[in-house]
Amino acid sequence: MEWTPGGTSGDIEDRRDESVGGGGGFGFGGIHLGCGGIILLGILSLFFHRNFFTLLSSQNTAPTATSRPDYARDQREQPEVEFVSFVLDDVQQNWSRILPQARNIPYRHAHLVLFRDAYPSGCGMAQEAIGPFYCPEDEKVYLDLGFFDELRERFGAPGEFAQAYVIAHELGHHVQKILGIEPKVQRLRESRPDEANALSVRLELQADCFAGVWGYSTAQRRIVDQSDVEEALNAAAAVGDDRLQKMARGRVSPETFTHGSSADRVRWFKRGFQSGEISACNTFRSGS
Repeated sequence: MEWTPGGTSGDIEDRRDESVGGGGGFGFGGIHLGCGGIILLGILSLFFHRNFFTLLSSQNTAPTATSRPDYARDQREQPEVEFVSFVLDDVQQNWSRILPQARNIPYRHAHLVLFRDAYPSGCGMAQEAIGPFYCPEDEKVYLDLGFFDELRERFGAPGEFAQAYVIAHELGHHVQKILGIEPKVQRLRESRPDEANALSVRLELQADCFAGVWGYSTAQRRIVDQSDVEEALNAAAAVGDDRLQKMARGRVSPETFTHGSSADRVRWFKRGFQSGEISACNTFRSGS
């Protein structure tokens, strides 16, 4: 992927040296979790795609400790910060062009919060073990750069465009918020609990398709090639529910899917990538 280093985006909030940490555990609502408890909740959160840490605290609970600033590590991570900045700005510039043209709706920028280990968000405590996520309450994406190591080493999805796909997917959720899709789906999930998982899958697959819509623009500008596209497809497949469930417990339960299978995630990313059109991403159409 061709990109130009250029400092840090104005839409990035760097909280890496403000993250919660230290002391051998975290305090949540008076409960002190050791490393084992943190790991267990992290695995459950990753598997079920739900922030189980919020069960132990409200979003306003203050952390019991803060990590010491690690300026040397900050410097080592600077190339990654600049890459994230490039992708963040590029994706948002693309949506700033597309939304007014396609829907006559102005795009408003989301912020991306870089944190390390843990950091409070408007949707509960952001945790490294949970992975990147978009919080509609404060319209921010939360990312621990350590996730990219996990993506490469644990999930077998290396490459810059794989990382870019992750960021574009989370910003796809922001587009859903702007279009009114996200709040509508959340209301439906609350009123139809038996359909909550299926609705969540459609929401996630649409975010994959929206990531592909941005990918289409990168191909048009010739800043990616086929090997880059394969990296993104590999990343989409790597985080499919069926693959994650197989890794976690050795079997697959489709009725518990919340993000979609590997094949579905790849398919919907491709639809956005091949069309570059919002209209191609209607995962809520009957039979989709």
